[in-house]
Amino acid sequence: MSHSSIHTILKEYWGYDSFRDKQEEIIKSVLEKKDTLALLPTGGGKSICFQVPAMQMEGMCIVVSPLIALMEDQVQNLKQRGIKAISISSAMNKREIDIALDNAANGAYKFLYLSPERLKTELFQARLERMNINLLAIDEAHCISQWGYDFRPSYLNISLIREQLKDVPVLALTATATPKVVLDIQEKLSFKQENVIRKSFFRENLSYVVLKEENMEERMLKVIKNVGGSGIVYCNRRLRCKQLASYLQNFQIPADFYHGGMDHDRRSSVQSAWIKNELQVVVATNAFGMGIDKADVRFVIHMDYPSSLEAYYQEAGRGGRDGKRSYAVLIANQPQEIALEEDMQRSFPPIDTIKKIYLALSNYLQVPIGGGEGQSFPFHIGDFSKRYDQEAGTVYNSLEFLQKEGLIQLSEGFYTPSRLKFILNKEELYKFQVAQKSYDPIIKSILRAYGGLFEEYSRIDEKLIAHRLNISSSQLKIILKKLMEMEVVDYIEASDQARIFFNKARIDQRSLIISKQNYHDRKKDQTEKIEAVIHYTRSEVSCRSKLLLSYFGEKESKDCGHCDLCLERKKKEHEKTNIKLISNKIEDCLREKSLDLKNLQERLEEFDEKAVIKAIEYLLSEEIIRERDAQFEIKD
Repeated sequence: MSHSSIHTILKEYWGYDSFRDKQEEIIKSVLEKKDTLALLPTGGGKSICFQVPAMQMEGMCIVVSPLIALMEDQVQNLKQRGIKAISISSAMNKREIDIALDNAANGAYKFLYLSPERLKTELFQARLERMNINLLAIDEAHCISQWGYDFRPSYLNISLIREQLKDVPVLALTATATPKVVLDIQEKLSFKQENVIRKSFFRENLSYVVLKEENMEERMLKVIKNVGGSGIVYCNRRLRCKQLASYLQNFQIPADFYHGGMDHDRRSSVQSAWIKNELQVVVATNAFGMGIDKADVRFVIHMDYPSSLEAYYQEAGRGGRDGKRSYAVLIANQPQEIALEEDMQRSFPPIDTIKKIYLALSNYLQVPIGGGEGQSFPFHIGDFSKRYDQEAGTVYNSLEFLQKEGLIQLSEGFYTPSRLKFILNKEELYKFQVAQKSYDPIIKSILRAYGGLFEEYSRIDEKLIAHRLNISSSQLKIILKKLMEMEVVDYIEASDQARIFFNKARIDQRSLIISKQNYHDRKKDQTEKIEAVIHYTRSEVSCRSKLLLSYFGEKESKDCGHCDLCLERKKKEHEKTNIKLISNKIEDCLREKSLDLKNLQERLEEFDEKAVIKAIEYLLSEEIIRERDAQFEIKD
């Protein structure tokens, strides 16, 4: 592969004739073996920046990502382009992981996607020395910094394998990083020297708008009708998503809702309908939009305040990726501001509560003291909350804090499709088919539909196989489970249940220490993020785009010219110019003779009546004219 140029690779595998802004510069930096931090705004094409150079170099690229759904999407995308790739996550069992890592060590893949928790596991470490690694790509790199808006301690594991891969360059990628985070990422990843390539966070075609409104639903509807086209409405609570979707449907807007609590088929159906423009609007929690490549989004409306400007920039940035005008609208009012501050306080339960929930969780999952490390367990938050008499919100926020302490990882209802691998080799399978003729048609149908089943686990679609065999999906699942009992196949049925992954072995009650300083620092950092959001919404000067860019360290940016503040300023400047012009005309008229208001307005009929009155008020306040007996005259 090394003989191909990066432009040839881009064309051959991705079909593009040229790179986007900064992509080529980043790729060349990687090929020169330089540690590189790439700052590209949402939709800036981050994945190309590590996929293209990895394709040109001999060996395999390791991609570290915290988002299982995005890893899966990218792996499937690469496979469709004829590129060998695999992802390893907490949703897989030990046998699956074992086989996948063996294959990776034997050079079967060009890309190996991993969650950061996997880096220090024995299974991975045992294979690492045998892997021919050409690049270490760190997606969502802001997660490595405790000042980042989504800090994950497991990202600190990356520095461990950096020591083992001394000559392998690192490419860290993020769409959101403040100046403090930019420095911290490079330090935590042990960059040999500072090297940041950034594309401006300025989005020329995106108009940021904050609307102060008590009747939020009515204003949302007005925005959707005025702007038209496809859009997303974000809100923080699942029930609210459903209510707002119903509200829009009542006004004949093709809308539906989306959140992480829905089953996989329902989520896929909503997402697919929206991408095809069968739905105009999706009302969703922030679980929606990641990894979805839809260019023609004309508006993104926030009905609740975002938890940080980083989160807002990412979510708003899903609009207008086709380069055409799009609107990022945040509907703001006092109750929403109060709710944001209350949510922040709730997200930090007392330390004693967090410890209590950790111990209850360990008992609930039957994890013994000293056990559980590297294992994942199905988890139902509703059942847990009921059993231990805790509010679901308190449980969730405590688990989030335990995640930030590096003890566990919570994956919320991520869908994993059914997978299958043959345990028997080809010769043994043939003998089984001869001996057990009733299973022969099923085995043949599976082998015809899917390749590589002897080497690795592959996704299968039970509905498709069942249809070809003229049986029901449930009948096929029973047969597959029977074949598993007979040790012919290993079959893992699809699941979208939430899971808890133990990063560390269970700690006993006495040893469970949560640093008060860490707790205080995180709360202080989150408070500052909340204050930045409130400052953004309250501001009535500057420019919305400039406010965001300044937050991300771009201090010399220019006014965008089309946010609500810029438009309001232009309107006032226009009014000021207009009033000056009208004032001059009034003075000219009054130099001829005194006139009452009615006659003045008749003489200036080409101007708006309200503007004439404003001009008169200005001239009176400046004592250029005076009013006497209902007549206006020039003051001596």
